[in-house]
Amino acid sequence: MKLVVGLGNVGKEYIGTRHNVGFMAIDQIAEANGAAINIEKFGGRYTVINKNGEKVMLLKPERFINLSGEVIKKYMDYFDIKVEDLLILCDDLDLSVGSYRLRYQGGSGGHNGLKNIEFHLKTKQYKRMKIGISNNKNMDTKDYVLGKFKKEEKELLKPILDIVPEIFNAFLTMSYDNVMNHYNKK
Repeated sequence: MKLVVGLGNVGKEYIGTRHNVGFMAIDQIAEANGAAINIEKFGGRYTVINKNGEKVMLLKPERFINLSGEVIKKYMDYFDIKVEDLLILCDDLDLSVGSYRLRYQGGSGGHNGLKNIEFHLKTKQYKRMKIGISNNKNMDTKDYVLGKFKKEEKELLKPILDIVPEIFNAFLTMSYDNVMNHYNKK
């Protein structure tokens, strides 16, 4: 079984915020596959779809983003999912809105959700799709990431969210090196 996780914060006040772009991406995948992420367990909400003869779990941790790792670890342990079968979808301050980067490993880049994942999984070697949210050095980082996308930012973000289901399908059928080589060029 593969596990694809979108990072975000739960609650109406966080809908449409920059820090919730991982939730937006996982919702795109669910919608493209006619699924609803509606089963609750271990502090998260998930669904399992069958894709190309393989079970794939789509997960939204429902603790605050900074505690995502403990939720993910519970799912991985319970469902016996290996770290090489994990893909994390998250925001990235160092990438501009309208861009993304696929990575096989790396540091957290200051992202507290990724730090928590690394702490609980005891590795930095897991696949991730970082979706750009830009940065505003004139604002406190917390206020910025919890702020909503502006209209022009939403327009730049839309093509990225539209390609997420295609990248998801490639993740299931190609080596991750090939996925990165193909999609990081776009």
